[in-house]
Amino acid sequence: MQEDSPVQNENTPDTTAEQPQRPGRRNRLIVLGAAAVVALGVGGVAVATTGPDRPAPTAVSADAQSRAEAAGRADRSARESSTPPSASPSVSPSTASASPTPTKTVTAKPKPKPKPKKTTKPTPAWVDPMPGASVTSCYGQRWGTLHAGIDLALPSGTPIHAAAAGTVTQAGDAADGYGNSVFIDHGNGYLTHYAHQSRIAVTVGQKVKAGQVIGYEGATGDATGPHLHFEVHQGMWNQIDPAPYMRARGVDLGC
Repeated sequence: MQEDSPVQNENTPDTTAEQPQRPGRRNRLIVLGAAAVVALGVGGVAVATTGPDRPAPTAVSADAQSRAEAAGRADRSARESSTPPSASPSVSPSTASASPTPTKTVTAKPKPKPKPKKTTKPTPAWVDPMPGASVTSCYGQRWGTLHAGIDLALPSGTPIHAAAAGTVTQAGDAADGYGNSVFIDHGNGYLTHYAHQSRIAVTVGQKVKAGQVIGYEGATGDATGPHLHFEVHQGMWNQIDPAPYMRARGVDLGC
């Protein structure tokens, strides 16, 4: 009589079939680790061996190979990026700091001292009509006749100056032996007379200033030599002594 073999239920787990799977699973993990190590050394080619129980699934082998290739690419990129580019030359620190650029020291220039302004002395109200001249005759009696002025002598052609500001009332031959003469009215009741001129430099009605050239020394009229016959009139033809009059105004004519 044959014994009935126990009936296996479809829901009963097949323990005999699962037991061989455990060593195969461990083998696959070992193989994957070995494949990664081999891939790093030989350029990314993965070799996997499976256990004797069951060949490894294709999906697992492809996944191991892609991981190995990725690891290889990462390793190559790390090695390539660590190599410095040869195009940029290196600068030696000693060479760069050997010749520093000198710095210019700017010093403030001292300000120039302002030049003193030239001051022109104002012309006095009254001046010597021919400065530096020698006195050859003063006011007074001479040869029985009144010499009504002062004679001042310098070389012929010496400039003659107006004794003070005023208006020219006569310019030309004054007759009576005076020769070429100039009369200036100073507006204060007094006139000055300049006789024996060789050339006259002003005209009637002209305004003149003290010290302005009005003519040049000569010997026209009754004169024994070139000189200036200078008179002061208190009113026309009322001659007075020029010496004290001019001295009172700061001018010494030497008489």
